[in-house]
Amino acid sequence: MTTLHDDSPLVSAAGLREALASANPPVLLDVRWQLGGPPGIEDYTAGHLPGAHFVSLDTDLAAPAGPPGRGGRHPLPDPEEFGAALRRFGVSADRPVVVYDGATALAAARAWWLLRWAGHPDVRVLDGGYAAWREAGGPVTTEVPPAGEGDFKPVPGQLPVTDADGAAAWAREALLLDARAGERYRGETEPIDPRAGHIPGALSAPTTENVGPDGRFRPAPELAARFRALGAGERETAVYCGSGVTAAHQILALAVAGLPATLYPGSWSEWSGDTTRAVAVTEQPG
Repeated sequence: MTTLHDDSPLVSAAGLREALASANPPVLLDVRWQLGGPPGIEDYTAGHLPGAHFVSLDTDLAAPAGPPGRGGRHPLPDPEEFGAALRRFGVSADRPVVVYDGATALAAARAWWLLRWAGHPDVRVLDGGYAAWREAGGPVTTEVPPAGEGDFKPVPGQLPVTDADGAAAWAREALLLDARAGERYRGETEPIDPRAGHIPGALSAPTTENVGPDGRFRPAPELAARFRALGAGERETAVYCGSGVTAAHQILALAVAGLPATLYPGSWSEWSGDTTRAVAVTEQPG
């Protein structure tokens, strides 16, 4: 979509330029991050959208990691601390917010989901991220904006979540999607979490299949067809990944397709750290 005047959770580079020239321009949040680094602040320092504030996924969008089997690597942030950070970034309840990362929205989706979970009414993801902005000729800067004076106060719980017991029930009784790479789902490799495999009964649905080679989301009808083929729409859907980051990307893709979903924030990092929970390493169940 090209404007902020519709219900899409995405905005194009052209639509963002239009919105920034409006009477109520959006707050811009730069969430460049990738598992294993390098730190996103390095990319931000080298150049970012004018007026954008850098948001640390590890510290602003997550609480400290919990012990094995409890909370996972990226637990949901404390609402008071999250709200204080957002206000420093200039986030207010009556002003739109646009979040972006390098290209694929794998990190930006975490910020989108958290803001919606916290009750912000108008949050979009820049489709294609910083790369799309540059490709469209959008201006960039190295100037860091001053701290904002936002007024947003989170009201947590505006998007649904589940815990490990709930995820097990989703897998048995409804639809649980695993958003990680297929080789991690199958248990062929596990680069970071305690055990390899997946939650028994979950279906593989890698987030990489949500976007095209340019990092932009596939059209809504294609995403809808993808998820409906897995059972979404007919069955209530929940999503997990490694630590609740790329699962938010899956929920964003489902939202583009017009399909609701629930997040399991603890995800595989929590589940695999609890030795009492079963692990499956078979091929995707039928």
